[in-house]
Amino acid sequence: MLYQIYEAQRSLIEPFAEMAEAASKMFGNSHSTMGRGPMAQRVAAAYSLFYRLAKDYEKPEFGIRKVDVDGVEVAIDERIEMDKPFCSLVRFKRFSDDPATLAKLKGQPPVLVVAPLSGHYATLLRDTVRTMLGGHKVYVTDWKNARMVPLSEGEFHLDDYVNYVQDFIRYLQGKYGNCHVISVCQPTVPVLAAVSLMASRGEKTPITMTMMGGPIDARKSPTAVNDLAVQRSFEWFENNVIYRVPPNYPGAGRRVYPGFLQHAGFVAMNPDRHANSHYDYFRDLIKGDESSAETHRQFYDEYNAVLDMDADYYLETIKTVFQDFNLVHGTWDVRSPAGNLERVRPQDITTTALLTVEGELDDISGAGQTRAAHALCQQIERREGDHLEVKGAGHYGIFSGRRWRTVVYPQVKAFIADFHAKAAQEHAVPTPARVANARAEAADHAAERVQLSIDPVEGPPEDSALAATPRKAPMRHASANGAARPATKRATTNGAAKAQRPAAKTAAAKAAAPSGRKAGAAATGAAE
Repeated sequence: MLYQIYEAQRSLIEPFAEMAEAASKMFGNSHSTMGRGPMAQRVAAAYSLFYRLAKDYEKPEFGIRKVDVDGVEVAIDERIEMDKPFCSLVRFKRFSDDPATLAKLKGQPPVLVVAPLSGHYATLLRDTVRTMLGGHKVYVTDWKNARMVPLSEGEFHLDDYVNYVQDFIRYLQGKYGNCHVISVCQPTVPVLAAVSLMASRGEKTPITMTMMGGPIDARKSPTAVNDLAVQRSFEWFENNVIYRVPPNYPGAGRRVYPGFLQHAGFVAMNPDRHANSHYDYFRDLIKGDESSAETHRQFYDEYNAVLDMDADYYLETIKTVFQDFNLVHGTWDVRSPAGNLERVRPQDITTTALLTVEGELDDISGAGQTRAAHALCQQIERREGDHLEVKGAGHYGIFSGRRWRTVVYPQVKAFIADFHAKAAQEHAVPTPARVANARAEAADHAAERVQLSIDPVEGPPEDSALAATPRKAPMRHASANGAARPATKRATTNGAAKAQRPAAKTAAAKAAAPSGRKAGAAATGAAE
């Protein structure tokens, strides 16, 4: 019933908010009669503040139209690559007419940025995305407002979140061979689960995982958010914060955790700060400081835009992450799309590098909560620089603002570049060696077939032991499948092997030629 009351109140206030906006423009316009009065500036500021407090904030745009790549301006086209009922995979595709810049863009690593589903839209990561576009191919999970998803699309559980992330990873792997994953705040837990499940199944896992300010182990340095989840029972959350969507939305009847309740909780954490901020906005308008006023508008356009979360997802997150601590206890089972329960085992991850980032003054995800991922991923090789604590940074400071751009991102960029280059080297075999190996192996197999047809022997061929010998798997990258098998030199009693070598050489040359033409053609395009 609370949701219906809120909607009724919002509907009543909305006309007054629109009138306040119009009045603010009339009194703020020096060319109008009302704008020439002695108190016109103050009246305009008061109406503007009322409008800002009463208006309905919709989902903002990313608004990233261009970025700078090493001094060259590159155009950005925002497009949806995958569309699921509760989330879209958004790509920020870059365009350039400069051949050198285009070649550089094509060689940069693809990164999946998993945005939080915790009340705000993915546009909260606007600064994160804009900064990363200078050195990466960026994809972002754009979570949808649950009240806009019809009931016919079904429910959305924490398991579905994990499965969504796996689907997005597989999509990028299919497109680029592999990818990198960055999770900010809430998604650190489901992202770790997604990669763990892929590793347990023997699937290719991302080259790197970067986890920033997330509750991997919410028991460490508990914050006010953690305390609330522990102090209240699961039943309390289900009975007090879950409501059904009113009939004026496509998702009418869906059980959700309303965004306005989430927003009220955010404001209640620092009411004095928000009150002072609005008063400063009022004073800036009176003084004519439009720059400061615009900064205020931009912040609260983002901060006040909230979305509803599906009730099942929200309640399961509370219980799994903040009450039962299933991930750190090793008792978390995730249901796959096929309906099978699979145990989350971070210790199975062996081929993905891990970087954790925490803010010194983070009051949402306490110190050590994100770093705990290293203890869970026991088989990932640990390096000294695989954890970063940002001095003087709060929660938002590690992914937005000056500290993100000058302190965090350079290290994240270097971390990704380092392991991306290593993964490329592990796959790259010099072309002459590749051709020689293919030629020699073809000759060996041909000689084998001829010898067996002339003089059959009991048991397996001589080199079957070599073929059955397991090769040591690389420790850091899922994309590493090992180097090409070295050529085996064998003596033959007939000339069949020699007869096969020219054919192998010709086939190898023909196979190599189209790939070269394709690469040349791609280099002439205008998009990455």
